[in-house]
Amino acid sequence: MDERRKRITELINEQGYVSFADLKKQFPQVSDMTLRRDLEYLDRVGQIIRIHGGAKSLDIVIGTEDYYSNRSAHKTEAKRQIAVKAASVFTPQSVIFIDSGSTTTEFCRCLPDEPCTIFTNSISCAYELARLTRPKVHMLGGLLNSPSLSINGTRSVEFLEKVNFSAAFFGATGYSTSRGFTCGEEEEFKLKTAVLRKSDQIIMLMDSSKVGSISTFTFASMEDVDVIVSDGNLNQAVLHQAMQHKVRIL
Repeated sequence: MDERRKRITELINEQGYVSFADLKKQFPQVSDMTLRRDLEYLDRVGQIIRIHGGAKSLDIVIGTEDYYSNRSAHKTEAKRQIAVKAASVFTPQSVIFIDSGSTTTEFCRCLPDEPCTIFTNSISCAYELARLTRPKVHMLGGLLNSPSLSINGTRSVEFLEKVNFSAAFFGATGYSTSRGFTCGEEEEFKLKTAVLRKSDQIIMLMDSSKVGSISTFTFASMEDVDVIVSDGNLNQAVLHQAMQHKVRIL
């Protein structure tokens, strides 16, 4: 039992998130009830965080906003797939906002060197965009959030309220069909909602492990979104809700 629980913890820490269905595949000889008891025990002793449909690494959930260096090491292949798909949505000559986060940073690595105007509050995104010669890149001023390598605060929001965006590429800490797209910091919430109000098209970059996770602030609902770029593993409840609101899934 101890060895199995140790392996379950290692698996969740390695991947950041593991669904209950994935655990059943990893431990086919173990009953559903026993696996649920394992998750309950590991959650109780502070090794993992149980969520609806699976469990997350404690590193991902602590403080609701993890350090960028930790997030960037998880789900790297899924983030790469999402980034490539998101780059196909990009339109040259447009004015876009790129949110902070490890997935949006990967998206910046995939952006073609085409003329456009880019605004970002992400230090890691700005670093990746520096390789491009044709876009005009605006780095927001404001208050530094060291863990997420992002800039926010009143100064950033006031500036963004004067800009009109063709499209905004957002990341999310979590998504729930009842609570929408969420983030964990109030200043991040204010910045995201300011951009959302000024954008013609909202594009959400989100891997399937974010589904079922709820952070403190809801910054958008499904009806606010035009496109969700994901890893192909979104559950039926999310897909159905997206279809109801005519949201395109990539």
